[in-house]
Amino acid sequence: MHSISTIREPSRSLPVTGAYDIVVAGGGVAGVAAAVAAARAGATVCLIDKMCALGGLATLGNVTVWLPICDGRGRQVIGGIAEELLRLSVRDLKQDDRAAGLMGVPSCWEAGGDPAARVATRFIARFNPGAYLLALEEWLLAAGVKLLYDTRACGVHRARHRITHLIVENKSGRSALACRAVVDATGDADICHWAGEATETLDSNVASGWFYYLLDGALHLSQTSHPYSAALLAGELTSRGYRGDDADDVTAQLIESRALIRRDLSRLAILHPAGTLQPFAPPTLPCLRATRRLVGAASLREADMHVWRDDAACLTGDWRRRGPVFAITLDMLRGVTNRNLACAGRCISADCSIWDCTRAIPTCAVTGEAAGTAAALAVRDCDGDLHKLEIGSLQTALRTRGNLLAPGLVAAAQA
Repeated sequence: MHSISTIREPSRSLPVTGAYDIVVAGGGVAGVAAAVAAARAGATVCLIDKMCALGGLATLGNVTVWLPICDGRGRQVIGGIAEELLRLSVRDLKQDDRAAGLMGVPSCWEAGGDPAARVATRFIARFNPGAYLLALEEWLLAAGVKLLYDTRACGVHRARHRITHLIVENKSGRSALACRAVVDATGDADICHWAGEATETLDSNVASGWFYYLLDGALHLSQTSHPYSAALLAGELTSRGYRGDDADDVTAQLIESRALIRRDLSRLAILHPAGTLQPFAPPTLPCLRATRRLVGAASLREADMHVWRDDAACLTGDWRRRGPVFAITLDMLRGVTNRNLACAGRCISADCSIWDCTRAIPTCAVTGEAAGTAAALAVRDCDGDLHKLEIGSLQTALRTRGNLLAPGLVAAAQA
């Protein structure tokens, strides 16, 4: 009775429920940055997200550290929308609360701050995920972006090496969104995969769940996680690894992460036997670090440290170390098979030697702005063809918007 391995679903015509210059898939920091950047460049933009709030891991995953936008040697290397988003995350914070993981921008990184202090103190912030969730939505809508929550991308329609429609499903049913360009900010390279791009998948994610708890009425943040290999090699893990593109693995990762949270709460209860302890806000999505990424015409590598590229679209430091700066090129942000597809965030073309750096919030934001701006300019000047986009025009537009694109910033700074 249950031996049939496949069934045939009847074909159907899908209604086209919207037409936009650019559709951004994914509402994490990368997708939000891409959508706002494209809208500010004059494009009509629709952002879709499967969740019901923006920010992704930063908000729904409680990964509430805006990692550094400096190189750790006193130089800011990421500006533009990324800095805007960092400051937005702590806009309403009146004072620091270390136990709750709340910390504003260090004073040395404010206007007129002490340059010597910037060498010792990185440009970082720690934010309230609830406040940031609300601020991101307000900020995105103010830019004129059309927002569709509870909407999952589930396929693409292609013609002549382009994505013409994104297939989506939500409470209104299954439909298509017409587009002239697409930004894949899903974190899992879903659009790239469906559109036939080469991708790479890892199975080295671990159980992880940062969560808040109340202890005698005071709020605390616990950064609970199994040991994680920065090299992103499953063989180096001391616990089970999980894929992010497999339903069973994603479910298993969530279940084990919540078991980990319960064990941590038991440990805290033993440490504070007389205290009143309550879990307050566990993460509400799988906290996966790196899942599937685009394999583009070029991939960022550890060996690219301090190497300037004339086709650079943005720069990033390294949250893990002081000193490194990398130039990310347009070829690392655009599809190969699909001429109107850009990528942003942790699914850009970056190999395992550096993926642990590019998955972080600052790189997601700066690649989001680069990808969104590139897509908007390509729609305006090249009928959406990112391969015809003149790199100089993109670099000029990004610099005008406060992005830091200079060979001198990529060169190694004196320790």
